[in-house]
Amino acid sequence: MKKIFVINGAPKFAHSGGEFNKTLTDWTVDYFKNNKGYEVKTTDINDSYKPEEEVEKFVWADVIIYHTPIWWFQLPNDLKKYIDEVFTAGHQNGIYFSDGRRSANPTRNYGTGGLLQGRKYMLTTTWNAPVEAFTLEDEFFKQHSVDKGVMFGFHRMNAFVGLKPLDSFHFYDVMKNPNIEQSEKNYRAHLDKVSKEL
Repeated sequence: MKKIFVINGAPKFAHSGGEFNKTLTDWTVDYFKNNKGYEVKTTDINDSYKPEEEVEKFVWADVIIYHTPIWWFQLPNDLKKYIDEVFTAGHQNGIYFSDGRRSANPTRNYGTGGLLQGRKYMLTTTWNAPVEAFTLEDEFFKQHSVDKGVMFGFHRMNAFVGLKPLDSFHFYDVMKNPNIEQSEKNYRAHLDKVSKEL
């Protein structure tokens, strides 16, 4: 039986209540637990947690699913803090052993010391920006996709600890032009696709 670890990385802060990412987390749990019969564990970064117990969830899981809004073109502070604390607690304790280099040849093999090989991860992001901000030549992101642009470092972070990516899914224009029903339909279709790779 596959084991899925779902992280709701949406802080409740200022005008953001994090409701869409909470809903997204619920859709994910429903899909994998109720429809697929997989084992599912969750973390909501708004709740208290112990880094060592979170490390155990990463080590336990076959697939880690991150749900995060993007604030000012980065991860929210609380999710970044969670990752910093948990990955640090996982140093030589299940998440990564070292940066992969050896003193005999210190310029090679950086990023190969991860301990989560054989596992996969999936990223979802939510944006105020419309998809056209990424796809049109003269718009803000100059035709750089989310994964190859703003979230490039996030993907390398996961590679550093040995995780392999499943296709990401991004929700655009969620503040000014939301369509919850269509978003759920599109997301569940995406899960149908990626679940074939598990």
